[in-house]
Amino acid sequence: MKVAIELRTALDDQGQLEYHTTKAKGSLYQKGIKDVVIFEEDTEEGVIKNMLTIQSDKVSIKRTGAMTMHQQFSTERSTENVLRHPYGTIHMETDTQTIHYDQDAGHLTVDYAVKLNGQEPRQQQLEVLLVSDNGQEEER
Repeated sequence: MKVAIELRTALDDQGQLEYHTTKAKGSLYQKGIKDVVIFEEDTEEGVIKNMLTIQSDKVSIKRTGAMTMHQQFSTERSTENVLRHPYGTIHMETDTQTIHYDQDAGHLTVDYAVKLNGQEPRQQQLEVLLVSDNGQEEER
């Protein structure tokens, strides 16, 4: 199914709040107990292909292209990954507090703390909204 995707990130860096929003068109595939969302972002550095895999107790974001990473969120364990982009490499440690996915509403929220290159953890929230695109736009 074709979907409009809005990906919002809220970041609390020692009391200073930052917000980032990405909007894209993509596809949603429902496969048994998991949903998979695929979309592309056009950035100044180039195209980034994204695959978001959603299950009740874990979420995975895999990005390839101008930036590569495979960030995993799991309420059962801390996870680590490496973010590679044209400006360098960042080691990420993620401690997920909550994952809430309302499949019918197309709404995902993940609350987590992340350490970048061993620095103090920063609290973040990832929110994803998925809305049916009713086939009005062709998939790339």
